[in-house]
Amino acid sequence: MNQIFQVTGMTCGHCEMAVKRAIQNVDPQAQIQIERQLNKVEVQSQQPRELLAKAIAEEGYAVAAG
Repeated sequence: MNQIFQVTGMTCGHCEMAVKRAIQNVDPQAQIQIERQLNKVEVQSQQPRELLAKAIAEEGYAVAAG
């Protein structure tokens, strides 16, 4: 299932890696594409949207529906 999140607060490559790690902790098989300039995180995952959003938020980033 393709899910898109608007994630604010990502300012560098380290931020992108933190978001990817957070998602992969929930779903190690997830395919993740990040466009930092657009604050866009696209995830291919069967996990519930709420779990993925919570994992990103716990890393300290603001998450909104995309």
